[in-house]
Amino acid sequence: MSEEKLYAVKNDEDEWLDQDYLFGPGAWATPDKDEREKVAKRYAGHVVTFVEEPKKVVLTEEQAEIVENARDQKHPANYIAGNTGLGAGCEEKLLIKAYVNGYTVAKEKKYNVKVPHTKEAWYYKSGDTDLLTICPADKELRGKFTESEIEHYGLQDCEKEEVTDDDND
Repeated sequence: MSEEKLYAVKNDEDEWLDQDYLFGPGAWATPDKDEREKVAKRYAGHVVTFVEEPKKVVLTEEQAEIVENARDQKHPANYIAGNTGLGAGCEEKLLIKAYVNGYTVAKEKKYNVKVPHTKEAWYYKSGDTDLLTICPADKELRGKFTESEIEHYGLQDCEKEEVTDDDND
């Protein structure tokens, strides 16, 4: 994020001073604060600082939940610190930054998982608990598993391929 700031002059009627020294809807902003201060005095206005909006942080769903819960706390920083675990200084800083600047939630990667020792059989889920296989392996019929689902079903040692956006999520 750039730390460069721009300064413009505004009057009490919420109008901006432009390059022709007329107040109206258009602002003339420059990085020279001293120059804007002089112009503001001369034209009975005040200096307004424009700062680049900080970039939002990308979080996991679990991290986003911590940040959202922190909003309801009397001491949000203490809540974040208490929920990142010992020695998680980097994560704590990331979550504080997300609390202050905003965040987006990363889309969780999904995978097609191949049945071991088969030529073209792939797993898919039927309902919440059943794990079935399909062959021939039409890409649209293959199951799309998150990392936590792969672990839940015990498929960590299976061959997997990441599902991309163009694979019709």
